[in-house]
Amino acid sequence: MATRYRSRDVAVDPDGTARETTPASVSKVNWWLDAAPLEVAGMGRLAFYGAEAGKKHGWAKAYERARGSAEAKDDPFAIHLDEDETLKKLYGDAEGEDGYHRDQNVFAPGITIEDDMSVLVRYDNGATMTYHLTAYSPWEGYRVMFNGSHGRLELEVVECAYRLPNSPLLSGGQVHGKEPLPNAGHSRITLRPLWATPRDIPVKVEHGDHGGGDRRMLSVLFGPKPGEEVDTGDAAKQAATERDGTNALAVGLAANVSFKEGRFVRIEELGLYGGSV
Repeated sequence: MATRYRSRDVAVDPDGTARETTPASVSKVNWWLDAAPLEVAGMGRLAFYGAEAGKKHGWAKAYERARGSAEAKDDPFAIHLDEDETLKKLYGDAEGEDGYHRDQNVFAPGITIEDDMSVLVRYDNGATMTYHLTAYSPWEGYRVMFNGSHGRLELEVVECAYRLPNSPLLSGGQVHGKEPLPNAGHSRITLRPLWATPRDIPVKVEHGDHGGGDRRMLSVLFGPKPGEEVDTGDAAKQAATERDGTNALAVGLAANVSFKEGRFVRIEELGLYGGSV
């Protein structure tokens, strides 16, 4: 599985990108495989962001954060909180509460979180997953490939095909998945049977609300909006349990241990299940 995600977090979070971004992807894989992770190994590094890499590749600028910085105005990597009401309320106006600056320069010296990582996971049903995350890719989305006894199934989701330096700033809704990203691309499922012609399987595409999942989930949890009917489709039958959430988080936690110690990490070592897996 390959995916892309951009981060501007710093070493304040000692668990890094693996804990923050891996569960969102792994939760889908766990569900698709109907399996629980047993063992994890991984490698991660800061390859693109941060002061050293920024200078090496020619992207670095000297400002600390975008707010109040003239130099940040022409930086395509900058995020401008005051130009979007949602971002301003959620991050800018809340800085006095937690001291977190959402608009930090991603090439500043304090940036240390991994932006490139590979993870290998072994599951309790015998399946293995190889996962790679690139946090600086020019497109946003993911590809998933399943290899099985009767062939191969491929899924490609392009949430944003490209961005240009003069593109409009992302809105708060786009940053948090409520609204579609600009230049949204395709979603495609391809079945490649053994000894047969491959074929594409039709799939309905929704780009807002995290692929339409938010709307369906909220309808099931809190009821429909006025004038709407409660969702009774497939989404209404896919509720996740606390165990599902723990299994997804466990892969990211184990990956971080593997990053630091250079070894395979068994999920049971994390002590998340009261001594049992």
